[in-house]
Amino acid sequence: MNSPLRRLSVVVLAMFVLLMGNATWVQYGPPAGALNDDPRNVRTIYREFGRDRGPIVVAGDQVAYSEPVDDPFGFQRIYTDGPLYAPVTGHFSIVFQSTGVERYANDVLNGTDASLLLQRIQQLFTGGSQQGGSVELTIDPAAQQAAWDLLGDQRGAVVALDPRTGAILAMVSKPSYDPSVLAGHSTSAVNEAWQELLEDPDDPMVNRTIAGDLYPPGSTFKLVDLAMILESGEYTPDSEVPAPTEYTPPGTSTPIRNPGGAVCGNGTTATLTEALRVSCNTPFSSLAVQMGADALQEQAEAFGFNQDLEVPMRVTPSVFPSDLNDPQLAQSAIGQFDVRATPMQMAMVSAAIANDGVLMTPYLVATERGPNLDVTGTAEPTVFSRPISAATASMMTEMMVNVVDNGTGYPAQIAGVEVAGKTGTAQSGIEGVAPSAWFTAFAPADDPQVAVAVVVEEGGDLGNEATGSRVAAPIAAGVIQAVLGS
Repeated sequence: MNSPLRRLSVVVLAMFVLLMGNATWVQYGPPAGALNDDPRNVRTIYREFGRDRGPIVVAGDQVAYSEPVDDPFGFQRIYTDGPLYAPVTGHFSIVFQSTGVERYANDVLNGTDASLLLQRIQQLFTGGSQQGGSVELTIDPAAQQAAWDLLGDQRGAVVALDPRTGAILAMVSKPSYDPSVLAGHSTSAVNEAWQELLEDPDDPMVNRTIAGDLYPPGSTFKLVDLAMILESGEYTPDSEVPAPTEYTPPGTSTPIRNPGGAVCGNGTTATLTEALRVSCNTPFSSLAVQMGADALQEQAEAFGFNQDLEVPMRVTPSVFPSDLNDPQLAQSAIGQFDVRATPMQMAMVSAAIANDGVLMTPYLVATERGPNLDVTGTAEPTVFSRPISAATASMMTEMMVNVVDNGTGYPAQIAGVEVAGKTGTAQSGIEGVAPSAWFTAFAPADDPQVAVAVVVEEGGDLGNEATGSRVAAPIAAGVIQAVLGS
């Protein structure tokens, strides 16, 4: 071979090497992921929807599944009781991708999870098409339905947890939407449905249980105050504390009053038990100022405020603000000022008290299975934090039982079941906007099996006449009964 041909051969060989290297880089290197995730990649969309996507299961029933259809996509996603379970399942859409469990358990549902590798290899040799695995949730369908029915047409949310494990038993947000309208194969129809949902002033796609604008927790936050006070070792439930009808924090001339201007205790002092029973404001505000912002922030964060959490969906962190002056701290202690919470967060507060001071990490996925129904993953309950001692939890339980038996939480009473709870009525601070009604509780008090939090926006059906006692407590009682089967 002469010299020019030899040089040409080397150049051609080098070009082939570069070409193969570039193809390998694009297919298996970092660009591969970006190309696969690019929504403009039609092949990815057809591949994803052409798989037999696995079901999402609640108590043995499929609440989301795929069925074969005669169109280019191959399978249609179906949602049974779509609005009821939308905060849990989310949606799976050819246009707007996915949310909820559909997103966070996607690798299991579409069959690409590492735990399903062996089954993919078997399908490769047998010539079978790739099938997705199934995801079984912790949701109790009776509790989910009870929360949905009892909320009615009111805007709000309900979360129920098993305090012993952290398993989420109910997650209801209203108003809701039907994921089926976003799962269709007509892009024009899906886009139209999406636009209608976006323009709905009630924000039906916002999962109010774990996200959205969050809510002032009102007097339910007094449980955090109480935990701080008892944990200090300086007080017991029978301790007499300052309880004036009005309390003016240092640095302001604006007084804090008890709900309705009511007298707390003898008008000068009250026991902590009495202050919680009738939900006095002045004792908790004054004690918070006395003990300091750092102490209250530390206690709030031990319960989960300002902390990241995934269930597996990301939970918007509840907020306890920093660098508070005394007037701001006094308002924060009664769940106002800039304190904001999700219903998940307030259910976690009750769950920690119910579980002897141990807060378990909330979780939604109980079991993952392959297409052949073999178990490939099981949830293992984990400790999130230990915000209070067992002794403090015991004292708080007795005090919360008293709230339901003899105080503001009486509408949550259940025959034959001892319920521990706390009401809350949170002012929005916006003129003309009714307060949000709260209730958080657990039961049975002597053997807790469920902790629940309820919020109803802007007073629900009662508007400005609403209180946590009248509006939210009966909803919580119904959910508790559903879980207990009573």
